[in-house]
Amino acid sequence: MATLPIDGFTPVLNTPQTAILGVGRVRDVVRFDGGQAVRGQASTLSLTFDHRVVDGAPAGRFLARVVELLERPYLLM
Repeated sequence: MATLPIDGFTPVLNTPQTAILGVGRVRDVVRFDGGQAVRGQASTLSLTFDHRVVDGAPAGRFLARVVELLERPYLLM
């Protein structure tokens, strides 16, 4: 399967979905750690959810947890 050059997008809900997570491509980035340039990877996550079912705070916590697990997969053990 080919990787599409899409960094981010807005997923659209279809009934009866209550939430959907969009995952952009993984791309190489440069970040700074203590003033030193460090090579890394990043991806854009987009969470669309139905406010009639899920409030924004729990949805935000869910997305933060997904990020935490992607950054530290050993937490899944």
